Amino acid sequence: MGVVDNVIYVDGQRAATPHTLEQTFELLHQHGGMAWVGLYRPTPEEVSAIAGEFGLHELAQEDTNKAHQRPKLERYGHTLFTVLRPARYLEDVEEVEFGELHVFTGPGFVVTVRHAESPDLGRVRRRLEDDPATLRLGPEAVLYAILDEVVDQYGPVVAGLENDIDEIEDQLFDSDPTVSRRIYELSREVMAFQRATHPLVGMLEDLERGFDAHEVDVELRHRLRDVHDHTLRVVERADAFRSLLQNALTVNATLVAQQQNEEMRRVTEASYQQSEEVKRISSWAAILFAPTLVGTIYGMNFNHMPELGWAYGYPFALLAMVVLGVVLYTVFKRHHWL
Repeated sequence: MGVVDNVIYVDGQRAATPHTLEQTFELLHQHGGMAWVGLYRPTPEEVSAIAGEFGLHELAQEDTNKAHQRPKLERYGHTLFTVLRPARYLEDVEEVEFGELHVFTGPGFVVTVRHAESPDLGRVRRRLEDDPATLRLGPEAVLYAILDEVVDQYGPVVAGLENDIDEIEDQLFDSDPTVSRRIYELSREVMAFQRATHPLVGMLEDLERGFDAHEVDVELRHRLRDVHDHTLRVVERADAFRSLLQNALTVNATLVAQQQNEEMRRVTEASYQQSEEVKRISSWAAILFAPTLVGTIYGMNFNHMPELGWAYGYPFALLAMVVLGVVLYTVFKRHHWL
């Protein structure tokens, strides 16, 4: 069953705990008061039953059945439909887990629909039951208490993200090869956190503008403004995290470029040294080749070679070898090959 908690309150006190939705509707008609029905991943049939009894708009029903909605605040007649994206920080995996909560408030009823484990609405319910004066103020008090709980849960998320960013700054200058991936993943979490928190500012401002029209109690007005202030601080921190991660990504790109430049410099130096060695080897090979060429020509066994009968042929050949070697050595030396 999707119904996890089903209570009727009369004058701020728990008056009945029906076992079925049918009993809830019947008792509510008989005794009045306020019904608070808590659902967890309800079936379309359960949503339809709730909608039929409390007159929920069909568009709101559709959003509840489909889930995956952005944070928003919509009014359908006397019914207020609120979508929240609570979040919690998972210490063991260092990740942020996002939930989804739909809250319907209207004359004499509150319906909460959770599509994830968080937030802990049981804690909100217990806190309100310990404060009958506040619970006596009706559905608006429940909605504001839920908003307060969701925003309070953002605090540990902010602390966890801040710690992750501090670790990234250490990784940056330790040349950790995994830091780029972690910056990217953390940036996605921060952006998701911004999408969850940014709309809350406008939603709370809309609620404040409706204070007079809906004759909201003064104490509730003070509490909602306090929630508004906390939300602004959370949003500012989330924006700061986004800027820090962008700077971290820029620094990482700079460090990677520096490392690549250093590698290229070392490769260039190695290539230059190899080139110098090749020049030296090529120069000596050319110097040795010149006398070899002369000796090869005079070593051929031909009967008719003019130089063979010349008395100065042998000294001339030796001289040609030496001169060619000296000339080549001088040329290579002048061109810094040797």
